[in-house]
Amino acid sequence: MSDAEQTPENQPPGYEPPKVWTWDTESGGRFANINRPISGATHDKELPVGKHPIQLYSRGTPNGVKVTILLEELLALGHAGAEYDAWLVNIGEGSQFGSGFVAINPNSKIPAMADRAIDPQVRLFESGSMLIYLAEKFGAFLPTEVHKRAETINWVMWQMGSAPFLGGGFGHFYAYAPFKMEYPINRYAMEVKRQLHVLDTHLATNEYMVGDEYTIADMAIWPWYGAVAKGVVYDAGEFLAVHEYTNLLRWADQLAKRIPVQRGRMVNRAMGDPATQLLERHDATDFDVNTQDKVLERGGERV
Repeated sequence: MSDAEQTPENQPPGYEPPKVWTWDTESGGRFANINRPISGATHDKELPVGKHPIQLYSRGTPNGVKVTILLEELLALGHAGAEYDAWLVNIGEGSQFGSGFVAINPNSKIPAMADRAIDPQVRLFESGSMLIYLAEKFGAFLPTEVHKRAETINWVMWQMGSAPFLGGGFGHFYAYAPFKMEYPINRYAMEVKRQLHVLDTHLATNEYMVGDEYTIADMAIWPWYGAVAKGVVYDAGEFLAVHEYTNLLRWADQLAKRIPVQRGRMVNRAMGDPATQLLERHDATDFDVNTQDKVLERGGERV
């Protein structure tokens, strides 16, 4: 259906922007109830604090998964200081607008993290910032050689700058908007396919994002673009013809076989198969005893 053929049932006709925009109705489709044009806390609520120095407040979305993958990779390397408590943030209920969360992340987006090994604690917001901070703190997954370090940060920044077109652009209009609109879907589909082609072309001559070295660049990109390539998010694999990106698919499958990646993807996950959901993570044993299927079998009790 062309723009000219669209009807009032699927697109408001003849919209003319006012001279001054005002917030007089909910907007945002599926997430309209938590969207607002102002920042700051809406209510007082302190954040829980666990036993480990690193406290993560997050949800198992692509931005949250980046950080939990890195933490699980660090633990797999033997960095005991990377032990962490991961607390689930219920973004649908507006938990990210609690005063404790806003004190760490004034932008009220997941993830938020505090490193309490330092006094006063270090607050961290923006997943890319967390990846660089943790990689530098533990001396892993961020090369020290100048060219590889620059290349790693190049790709982390690429992901941070590109993913909003994928999630907030394509994902929103294709999957979450209250009605389908041809123009924005076409616009963002074109950009997403361009980004997928950037990755596919690069991975044709590189095993990982930085040559033959697995880095935080891979961890940043995989939860977003690996999921799209495998048709996991937005149910858009056929629409985007992801089968065309064979090098990207090879890389996505390669990372998916890593045990820390599998674990990281489970942490704070609140959707899908209950056996893949670990709503909170406070110890490595939680993967064995506190996945949601086992918690439900015990009537909702964690052990």
